[in-house]
Amino acid sequence: MLPTGRDSSYSGRRRISTLPTPPASTNTSSNGRRCLRWAASISPSPCMLAAASSSLVVVAELNVKQREATLVVPAAEETQKGLYFLSNLDQNIAVIVQTIYSFKSGEKGNGTAARVIKEALAKVLVHYYPLAGRLTISAEGKLIVDCTGEGAVFVEAEADCEMEDIGDIGIKPDPATLGKLVYNVPGAKNILEIPPLVLTTFTCGGFVLGLSMNHCMFDGLSAMEFVNSWGETARGLPLSVPPFVDRTVLRARDPPVIGFPHHEFAEIEDVSESAALYQKEEMLYRSFCFDPDKLEAVKRRATEGAGSPTKCTTFEALAGLVWRARAQALGLRAGQRTKLLFAVDGRPRFEPPLPKGYFGNGIVLTNALCTAGELLERPLGFAVGLVQEAVRMVTEEYMRSAIDYFEATRARPSLTATLLITTWSRLSFHTTDFGWGKPIQSGPVALPEKEVSLFLAHGKERKSINVLLGLPSSAMERFQEVVEI
Repeated sequence: MLPTGRDSSYSGRRRISTLPTPPASTNTSSNGRRCLRWAASISPSPCMLAAASSSLVVVAELNVKQREATLVVPAAEETQKGLYFLSNLDQNIAVIVQTIYSFKSGEKGNGTAARVIKEALAKVLVHYYPLAGRLTISAEGKLIVDCTGEGAVFVEAEADCEMEDIGDIGIKPDPATLGKLVYNVPGAKNILEIPPLVLTTFTCGGFVLGLSMNHCMFDGLSAMEFVNSWGETARGLPLSVPPFVDRTVLRARDPPVIGFPHHEFAEIEDVSESAALYQKEEMLYRSFCFDPDKLEAVKRRATEGAGSPTKCTTFEALAGLVWRARAQALGLRAGQRTKLLFAVDGRPRFEPPLPKGYFGNGIVLTNALCTAGELLERPLGFAVGLVQEAVRMVTEEYMRSAIDYFEATRARPSLTATLLITTWSRLSFHTTDFGWGKPIQSGPVALPEKEVSLFLAHGKERKSINVLLGLPSSAMERFQEVVEI
């Protein structure tokens, strides 16, 4: 899961730095902005549709009337109070992620949806009590939760059209339309003030649940477990995966022990002047659909050529392909260093593994680094091999070192000349059921930022992968030319 709602300008170097202005003691970066990359190597197909707000044809204007926000407090006389520790893995990506879930049942309408879901939220917050608190800044300049028990913000809304008018958000996402199905606090000054939940009913009897959640509270797996627990509660079932809420198991060592170079934090000089391209050109956002046959073709290509791996996963092949195609589309110079960042689930890699139901960020950013010349002059297998090395690098000691690195430096991953991949293709958000059946569709409201690209499972059997990405207009044109395989 990753951010949304930032301005689309691009200038200079970028670094993940999303905290509100911290105390003077905090060593956060303010030296520019990050840049989004990804790509896919595939022939244009009906699944490959433009999603730029300036060029997207919307079926109908979505008019939504939102009521006054209310607070849903935990359904218990008392929940745990006080300050709730967030680990350094939580601090690294403190950004807002907005998603929607569309539901419609032929057996019942949407008349009771708000009541049922609000009552279930009050009950599930007893287990997930930090979500009823408020984010604040600790004396050390870090994010921390003040468990006040104030409750989660909930907004009921009504749309004047049928839910089908939203369209297929997997292949034709429209941020301007979908943004009406989530809620932001009017006049909010920073991410600490943004509330999470809005339920919109439609004239057809369906409804959409829109969530705005701070990534410091969840990674994708943890968010999925929360939403599914919420749905189980709505259906009167016990939680199949109760949350493990103690994040101190990922506390930094004292003193910190840094055993790796951690290039994910490294600054890269923009010798290709790609920042200028982002400044002067319109950003285009598009979705590229890889069906199973095309995914197999990418994997075959990844194992061809001298020095290529003999086998690879779908993610490794597609990530290498995307990284390579993006570099070519942006016209990076041969000597330009370029970096790939992606998250690896650390839960099973810690020793011992993190407890089942760990509530928080269990992902660790890993990286691959080379020059654009190396990336483009060598076969695809070279890039895939670097991805595989990045995966193998994530061990217990590497993850503890990354936690300690943040403790010692307060640095956040630099995104200059970097592609950041986040994959939702294995997350089972599509199984969430509040009593109206599984979602008709679910997904992000928009790309979190132009620096981020998403892999999303697609199709009835979820065997295809949609790659959502954004590039300056001329780079997107070149990208479409070079992605054929």
